[in-house]
Order: sequence, then C-alpha cells, then structure tokens
Amino acid sequence: MKTRILLAEDDPNLGQLVHEFLQAKGYEVTLCTDGEAAAEAFIRGDYHLCVLDVMMPKLDGFSLIKKLQAHNPNIPVIYTTALGKLQDKTKGFKLGADDYLPKPFSIEELILRIEAVLKRVKEAPAVINNTGSEDYQLGKLVFNYTRRTIRGGQEERKLSSKESELLRLLCRQPGRLLEREVALTAVWGKSNYYTSRSMDVYITKLRKYLREDPNVEIVNVHGEGYKLMLH
Repeated sequence: MKTRILLAEDDPNLGQLVHEFLQAKGYEVTLCTDGEAAAEAFIRGDYHLCVLDVMMPKLDGFSLIKKLQAHNPNIPVIYTTALGKLQDKTKGFKLGADDYLPKPFSIEELILRIEAVLKRVKEAPAVINNTGSEDYQLGKLVFNYTRRTIRGGQEERKLSSKESELLRLLCRQPGRLLEREVALTAVWGKSNYYTSRSMDVYITKLRKYLREDPNVEIVNVHGEGYKLMLH
C-alpha cells in the first residue's frame, strides 16, 4: 500500500512541482491550495503524513495543525515556511509538528525529511490511549505527559510542568537533536543566560529520573542541544 501524503501549498507552481515529484517517488499525494480545503480533505481521507505551508489563505498552517490533530493526534506533520524566525519554528514544534523546512528548499531535501519522519514515527514510543492520555514508552519506563508522571515497575514519579514539557519535546524526536534555542523558547518562553542554566538543571533532573533504565539516556550535543537516545 502506498504512503498517502496530504500536501497543502498555496503557491501553484511550487505545489504542482512538489506534487509531481512526490508522486514520481511512489507516494500517493493530495494537493490542496488553502488551509480549509486541506482540513476537509484530511477528514475525508486517510493519510500517513502531512506537508503544510504556514502562510496560506482561509486557514494558516498553524491553525490547520490544530484541526488535523483534533481528528488524529498522531498524524506526523512537516511544515514549510518562508518565516525564518525562531518563534515561528518553536510555535510549530509546540503545536506538535515533527519537522520544519524553511523556504526555499530543495525537493530532494524534502524527500529526505519525509523518509526520516516516517521512519521515526514507525519507531516512535508515543501512544494516545483510549482515555486520551499521551504516553511514551521509554525502555522499561512509561512517561505519561497528560498526568506528568514517569512510571517504572511499581514506582511512579511526579514531574513538574517544565520537566514534563521538556521531556515531551525530547520524546517527540528520539535520536534527533533538540536545539537549545527551540527548547528554551518552547518551555521558558525566552532564551537567555538564566533560562539556559535553568534548563541544564532540569536536564540533570530528567537524567536522574531515567536512570532506572540504562538503555535510556539524554545525550548532550555540545553547544547545540540534546538528544534522547533509546538503545
């Protein structure tokens, strides 16, 4: 069965180019030129991944993500935008996007991003259970974002809101770099010396909580950020 992709892009030339290229690569693609049409197509269809432009008529990409996730909380999303500000990038990730591709971009890079996200989603530990609770399986541990807890065996540890938000950002992209600036803006709302030092303290706490399973670790990437590794 072909992988089905919903493509929302209001630039007719770029949209058609991406549409034809993805189809040539073997994907089944639905192209929509505004946010409302994309939302309607998503509800009618059954998609594996969405590629969304941010600046679209009728419904922008950020608002569209919210609509799609209300219908399917697990849908992977890559958003493309000419907006290069950190705040825009952070907003997309906070809303649940899986990747971000600034314009102009090469079609080959988009293909690589799509393949990486689909692989990551296949291996991702996230589950939205029948109570609507968001769980992440981290080796022998279970992180419940909704209740802000980490459970291992019979023990359960309660997390603070910032610990929970930070761990969720790491869990959403296991094995990939979580940039310091993105994490700081998403969790603390700003990036400066004091918030940066605060985040280092929270990372140390999270490492302590995850120590029950030696196959789960948060790795520091010097000067860039952190990665959650599941061995």
